[in-house]
Amino acid sequence: MEQYELDAVARITTRPRPEYRTIGVTTLTAVLGAEVSGLDLSRELSEEQLAEVKQAFLDHHVLVFRDQRISEDDHKRLAGHFGELRPVNPPPEEGDPYVLEISTSPEAANVAGNGWHTDGSADAEPSLGSMLYITQVPEGGSGGDTLFANMHLAYDMLSPAMKRFLDGLTAVHDNSLAWRGHTPPPGYDMPVNEHPVVVRHPETDRKLLYVNPAYTTHIPQLSAEESRALLDFLFALVPGRPLLTCRVRWQPGTLVFWDNRCVQHHATYDYYPFTRYGKRVAINGGPPKA
Repeated sequence: MEQYELDAVARITTRPRPEYRTIGVTTLTAVLGAEVSGLDLSRELSEEQLAEVKQAFLDHHVLVFRDQRISEDDHKRLAGHFGELRPVNPPPEEGDPYVLEISTSPEAANVAGNGWHTDGSADAEPSLGSMLYITQVPEGGSGGDTLFANMHLAYDMLSPAMKRFLDGLTAVHDNSLAWRGHTPPPGYDMPVNEHPVVVRHPETDRKLLYVNPAYTTHIPQLSAEESRALLDFLFALVPGRPLLTCRVRWQPGTLVFWDNRCVQHHATYDYYPFTRYGKRVAINGGPPKA
């Protein structure tokens, strides 16, 4: 790696870590993710527990809670501590309008999320984050892992010259891109919005790279050829650098909470023809800011 890349990794791996009194926090990798222990999410958290979970969320971006037995009300209560709940799009014909069922049928040739992406980046105000609670894993207990990537580090590892070039550029995000070759459900919203290529996290003010292959179509300040070349380069950063990522292996009763503002994720579909089932609650966010 180049020296500026090594420096970027050193900054994130040697930064001071907060101490926790009411929860256990065990990192998944040196750059992303942590398992949180010592909590029963079916119960209301104390103010100190909640404050420490929020701190761990900002520090690690992906939190994993194992061996949980929670209801939909428990799930929504926990998410509600982080912001306004985000309605499912399109709303379900039956059931709770804030709870999305994640179910893979044995006949599925593909599944949503099977590729690197940021949820709803084509929205004017993408979500703050999502809490996915899995209750059924594929037969045999393996497969269906979710990968996450740290987009702060993806930006930090770029050369100084590339960072200067990207600052000030915007990119168009089109929801229809994710549905090419597939038929969206009736009433599904297809927004198109333009966001900065480099944005700042609204709580930490850290810069991050905000483009993804599922939704980002082009950079309007560049020619079509220049835009394609640059986006292909930026898209290749995550799959080409495992260092940016962590892997969550699902078990029944696992809830994962990820920061959609600064991580991408990839729902690996390697368990055909078996089934994985869970429920997701998302939290409203705000417009990405340069």
